[in-house]
Amino acid sequence: MMHKYAVIVAGGSGSRMGSATPKQFLMLNDKPLLYYTVKTFLEAFDDLQIILVLPEQYTDLGREIIDAYFDYSRIQITAGGETRFHSVKNGLQLVRQDSIVFVHDAVRCLISTNLIHRCYQNTLHSGSAVPVVRCKDSVRLLNEEGNDNEVLDRSKIVLVQTPQTFHSRILLPAFEIDYKERFTDEATVVETFGLKVSLVEGEENNIKITRPVDLLFAESLLNHSEYKLINQ
Repeated sequence: MMHKYAVIVAGGSGSRMGSATPKQFLMLNDKPLLYYTVKTFLEAFDDLQIILVLPEQYTDLGREIIDAYFDYSRIQITAGGETRFHSVKNGLQLVRQDSIVFVHDAVRCLISTNLIHRCYQNTLHSGSAVPVVRCKDSVRLLNEEGNDNEVLDRSKIVLVQTPQTFHSRILLPAFEIDYKERFTDEATVVETFGLKVSLVEGEENNIKITRPVDLLFAESLLNHSEYKLINQ
């Protein structure tokens, strides 16, 4: 059985929420968003270790949440860096052995254990798993000046989610390369390192909480009986 780590990245601010509190600490049904994310990963595998990457000034608040809802036997906390790349790199320094590593946005708090399991299985076979969902909207590509555009075929476009999942032998060396601005996620780092990534089907409900309306949607889903059954 492979070792398993989930690097949960919670480095964002609350700017688009119009909140002074970083999004991962906002309350959803009387519990912080972070609670739901951590809980689902702990439930997915009994032997999974969590590495929680938080903004340096909020590591104490993170510890308070862990103290309130979990125990520390499977959770470590470390401080984030200047960018997502640097935050993930900090988290990966705590990966001690050959393992499957999930990297997940803390504010994607509606993730299911089913998606975690599928990413794990795909990574065992292919070395990676990047969840994606089909694009439903019409899509246009702007040129650099923004004064011209073209229609793209939406059937060839997918939207990328997390947990982006990799074998540690792929992910750890990839994060030794120098930072570049185009590194928006782990897949772009691995591809720059020279390796292809494998896509898996994501989940429509695995949304990233970035705006107040997302919180309302998440609350509605959490309270929906079917969703509770699927995610028990």
